[in-house]
Amino acid sequence: MLSSDFIDLLKLIIRQPSVVGAEHSFFRVLQRELEERGANVTWYEGLLVAQGKKPHSAMFSAHIDRHGLICTGPNEFQYAAFIAANRTDLLNNSVSEELITKITERFQSDPVFAYEPWSGAYRGSGVIRNSYVCEFRNNLIFEIDGLEDVVAGTPIAFKDKLKISNNRLSGQLDNVLSAAVLVHLFSLGFEGTAFFTAQEEAGKSWRYLLEWFRRFGGSTNRLFVVDTSPFPDIETANNQLLVLREKDANALFNKESTKLIEDLCNKNNLSYLYKDKYVESENERLIYQGEKPRSLGSTELGRIVAASNGLVDGTTIQVPTTGYHTMEESASCESIEAFISLLSELSIDTDS
Repeated sequence: MLSSDFIDLLKLIIRQPSVVGAEHSFFRVLQRELEERGANVTWYEGLLVAQGKKPHSAMFSAHIDRHGLICTGPNEFQYAAFIAANRTDLLNNSVSEELITKITERFQSDPVFAYEPWSGAYRGSGVIRNSYVCEFRNNLIFEIDGLEDVVAGTPIAFKDKLKISNNRLSGQLDNVLSAAVLVHLFSLGFEGTAFFTAQEEAGKSWRYLLEWFRRFGGSTNRLFVVDTSPFPDIETANNQLLVLREKDANALFNKESTKLIEDLCNKNNLSYLYKDKYVESENERLIYQGEKPRSLGSTELGRIVAASNGLVDGTTIQVPTTGYHTMEESASCESIEAFISLLSELSIDTDS
């Protein structure tokens, strides 16, 4: 059963805005929660680093940005991830981009609010009236009632709160869920290092993380990146408690690290699925049916492994979810319990 301390923490931070490219105010919230749990916290550009007494014993990373909007002109709002990435074309090289044109209708009538990115100060609220893909700018454009006076550059977050029903947690979980778990680990005595990265949804977070390793990395830079992993429905998501990977669209992951996670899952009877194998199997079916195959996905770890020339390696551990990139993304409490348990044991195993 999930502890009340963890639920309270997640309820608190899921209400804090952290739109891609405007995460500063969320870092402030994380700093407070981490320091209250005894962590030594340091800020870098695009990166918050929390360390215990044995910082090189285990290293976990979670991105903290969530999807939202940016005001780009008078009563004009665009999807923040593509503005933050300094590009206006959909390249179809990630799961996010493949799905984005399919989920425009999911944002209808969603309540949103504007905030000041450094302090998080409230700047007004509104409701999404319409969203569509602009054929000229190749980005999601939103029409909002109630934020007509907001100036360009202001981030717009979705109003969110944690919901608990049928043994599932729901909300805009990607990736505040993993961030909450890493903060909670310090309550459980974690003594390693936790990285919290910005702008992962814009494909930039790995750069901030790699800079840290180039400056401060030790003799072993085995990194475990934690995140959510989307599935089409609850039944498919519930077929396993955890999601592992051997690779993504960018790179192969460290075999020893992946095998360590698999062994810990088997030892503790935690069911798991390899997402890359799952996607490849689905692609065989799609190709046979004459349909377009899906991307393996582009993860923070794959990007940093591909760019670090051997300096950083590791693997991923993910929680299966449904409702990808919506306000109704959900994960089973059982999966989250397994996730916390595995990370706790992994930190001990890595330290030994």
